[in-house]
Amino acid sequence: MAIERTFQLAGFLETMAFVNAVAYIAQRHNHHPELRVSFNRCSVRWQTHDVHGISQADFDCAARVDALVSPE
Repeated sequence: MAIERTFQLAGFLETMAFVNAVAYIAQRHNHHPELRVSFNRCSVRWQTHDVHGISQADFDCAARVDALVSPE
């Protein structure tokens, strides 16, 4: 069980900026996702191995990453 979302981005530079923002969030919360990166896409997969599923940290980090691309 995991939370996964694929983000479509404008191009390579935007994708790399997004990946760096995800890395910052992950490091700050000491909770690191699996990333799959291509030219204009990034899939982010959150799960907590210790609980063999999804924890509150997964939901919290996923929401923070969603906020990177969601309009306010």
